[in-house]
Amino acid sequence: MTQYLLKRLILVIPVVLGVTFFAYSMVLLTGDPASALAGVHATPEMRAALREKLGLDDPLPVQYGRFLVRIAQGDLGTSIISRIPVAIELRLFFPATIELALAAMTIAIVVGVPLGVIAAYKHNSFADLGTTFGSLVGVSMPIFWLALMLLWIFGLKLGWFPIGGRIDRSVDLQTITNLYIVDSILTLNFPALLSSLHHLVLPAVALATIPTAFIARITRSAMLDVLGENYVRTARAKGLEEKSVVSRHALKNAMLPVITVIGLQIGLLMTGAILTETIFAWPGMGRWIVNAIVARNFPVVQTGVMVFALIYVFVNLAVDVSYGWFNPRIRYN
Repeated sequence: MTQYLLKRLILVIPVVLGVTFFAYSMVLLTGDPASALAGVHATPEMRAALREKLGLDDPLPVQYGRFLVRIAQGDLGTSIISRIPVAIELRLFFPATIELALAAMTIAIVVGVPLGVIAAYKHNSFADLGTTFGSLVGVSMPIFWLALMLLWIFGLKLGWFPIGGRIDRSVDLQTITNLYIVDSILTLNFPALLSSLHHLVLPAVALATIPTAFIARITRSAMLDVLGENYVRTARAKGLEEKSVVSRHALKNAMLPVITVIGLQIGLLMTGAILTETIFAWPGMGRWIVNAIVARNFPVVQTGVMVFALIYVFVNLAVDVSYGWFNPRIRYN
């Protein structure tokens, strides 16, 4: 298993270098960073001096090498708008997105996998047809439209949930990790915990809808294939309980495509978070990047693209490693 993991880590290195190169070169392709930093009233001489100071006249490989050195030192640049180091802003906004994405993925797995198992086990029943139809609707529904409907119905009309933010302003919370739920538990602040969960419900449900539909459909399809295998019939012939046959024999062997879909949905959660955070005024990276794009805040956009891409890369690495646990033969192949 150790050799298998080392091999996967080595293969990730060129991917990470490619991601960082794309994030850096993207800034040069979308405009002159010196013009954005100098401002609209800067003279050509001021822009030229700033380009020389930033080293933008050097060859691209030299610039990229300096960029890697700065990243290794934890220097992600300075925000053009706030003049605050991007690394500090990232520590403020990144935990909010992680909290929202983890909540949405938890909902998707907890709801999607059981629905897929039930639909496959009760093939062609009303449960199967209902799950199939619901999954089709969930996949087809635009996330921004669903978010707006949830906000309008449950936030504005019924008033059951707040329409924005992460916590009530009247609640004091000592932040340690900037993950409000974790900080509430660590500080035993139960009013803050309830308020954080209350604010998290609507954006998490909106963000989880499409992943839930995908996971339910793939789980159903994989379970239908596995339930007809000989080893499942053999397990039943041995007199094992049906619950044990489905969970220990069928589900575990059907998990490889499900794990693949879960990994792919991380990318969807990251892109969906941009729309969801904007609609629900959730102070996370998605909203941070949208504001940066509008303001042409290059260092923030660059960091956001790089962070989202690296998350996607390492989540897929975790998926690859998990294959070896579900099917040990993969480790040796």
